[in-house]
Amino acid sequence: MVDLLSRYSAEHRVTDRRVLAAMLAVPRHEFVPAEAAELAYADQPLPIGEGQTISQPFIVGYMTEAMELEADDKVLEIGTGSGYQAAVLSLLVREVYSIEIVEPLAERAEATLRRLGYENVKVKAGDGYRGWPEHAPFDAIIVTCAPDHVPQPLADQLKLGGRLVIPVGAELSGYWSAQELVVVRKSAEGLKREDRMGVRFVPMTGEARGRR
Repeated sequence: MVDLLSRYSAEHRVTDRRVLAAMLAVPRHEFVPAEAAELAYADQPLPIGEGQTISQPFIVGYMTEAMELEADDKVLEIGTGSGYQAAVLSLLVREVYSIEIVEPLAERAEATLRRLGYENVKVKAGDGYRGWPEHAPFDAIIVTCAPDHVPQPLADQLKLGGRLVIPVGAELSGYWSAQELVVVRKSAEGLKREDRMGVRFVPMTGEARGRR
């Protein structure tokens, strides 16, 4: 799986050796339901219950690389899901804070991460739209569900020089229109947005829907 990620086309491959090593070290089969374990290392998303999915490994690697992480970074993740992305991040940075709006998934992910020894990850159940201000500012933020805009509270919680990696798109009658993976960089001059590629994520629920 990891070898495949480094061999895609130049625009859509993962080349950061630290990211690839982290993905090689994390046992993805531990983060998927038993009935999906035989597909754990296929490059595809898989259902994890509660109407949610674990992201395609390529997307995990690509988004992680786009965060441009350093070993001493503090990172916020919105959308814990299975906990797999948080586990990958935990091997690359000092601290990971992760929020999951679906409480059973938050509890399950926290238990899995604790069982596997990822001690620098903190998980809480809640609406991630407003981030986790008690632990801000963050060096990088990753969002694994799609609002139709970049939430201002998340941008506010970035350090100067920080990076926000987020899918942004509109939901129309339960179906997605165009959805773009976006990298937002924060500087003294403000926010600079860079559109990377088309993607498909589950929608961000909670306050994000009320802000449309």
